[in-house]
Amino acid sequence: MYIDLQNDDTICALATAAGMGAVALIRLSGKQSHAIAGEIFKAAKPGFSIEKADSHKLYFGQILDEEGFVDEVLLGFFRSPHSYTGEDAIEISCHGSVYIQQRLLKLLMAKGARLAEAGEFTMRAFRNGRFDLAQAEAVADLIASQSKAAHSLAVKQMRGGFSDRIKQLRTQLIDFAALIELELDFGEEDVEFADRERFMELLSELKAEINTLMDSFQAGNAIKNGIPVAIIGKPNVGKSTLLNAILNEEKAIVSDIPGTTRDTIEDTIIIEGHAFRFIDTAGLRESDDVIENLGIERTYSKIKDASVILYVCDLATWDNSSAEEMLHEFRDFIKDENKHFILIGNKADLISETPSHFPEMVELETVFISAKRKENINLITHSLLKVAGAMTFNQDTI
Repeated sequence: MYIDLQNDDTICALATAAGMGAVALIRLSGKQSHAIAGEIFKAAKPGFSIEKADSHKLYFGQILDEEGFVDEVLLGFFRSPHSYTGEDAIEISCHGSVYIQQRLLKLLMAKGARLAEAGEFTMRAFRNGRFDLAQAEAVADLIASQSKAAHSLAVKQMRGGFSDRIKQLRTQLIDFAALIELELDFGEEDVEFADRERFMELLSELKAEINTLMDSFQAGNAIKNGIPVAIIGKPNVGKSTLLNAILNEEKAIVSDIPGTTRDTIEDTIIIEGHAFRFIDTAGLRESDDVIENLGIERTYSKIKDASVILYVCDLATWDNSSAEEMLHEFRDFIKDENKHFILIGNKADLISETPSHFPEMVELETVFISAKRKENINLITHSLLKVAGAMTFNQDTI
């Protein structure tokens, strides 16, 4: 899709969701929006004139076309630059009949408006200085937000949180560059414009700030799309059973046959305002099955993308060699500061007591559960909420 940034057409579009509802809202924006509205709107108040209408007020009346009455509506009137787009604008609240919506849009287009492209209203707001680019992107994130955390992040960005940090960083970089130019221009003279040690301190601070912004992108993306949680482990340790227990539904097929899960299974749920995207993966083992090996390859890909890794093991068969193998194979992910590696000791109902060597061997956050009986699943969600809280309340997240 291409949108001409210089286009001054008057545009119209349905602002509410498509389909039948109690009420629908149609937007009109551009130089001719008030004139077009004046041609089709008859106010209930005698003597009403669209030219003399007060901005940011609602007016009750009727929409009329060549055939006569279309609908009773509320017409919202906005004068430039104090509208969403920064242009003269009209908002028509009508009854939510699909027929009425389509008839109104056709009427507006017959009077000279054209149907807006996707995102064109927000593009015009950006073009007219109502938003910067980061704030414009935040509008889409706000509309798509499915959790309290994603909503809070989008609101923060829409209100200029990220933009303010970029502006501050730009100012610091300009000041720093100016000092460097002075030193280069007058370095041979007996004049010192800045302490060289302070130069290095400023450089370190700027580098740290830039790295923080870059690193925070992953956290911000996870909050928007759901924090990715990879459930991994050997075959038949209860990964799919754990996924079903967390989701509280039979999402994944559970079987005693090793290699039942050959592809990743994903689902997203909201826990206390935070979205988590759970990924059940193929069991990690050596196999001659081509399809199963493709699933295992995909497992490692999902591990790389995950913010949280739940490594599930069978308590009944766990021993020192199992711990050493896990620590060796996943050492890079365990050490990664941007990942949270949690060891899940499953099938606790099948053993009389927890192996004494279990927690000491791995020195990882460990949770003992019975996925089949749904015991201690709340301990996993508690750990996940701590991770989500750290992401959400980190003021550096963008």
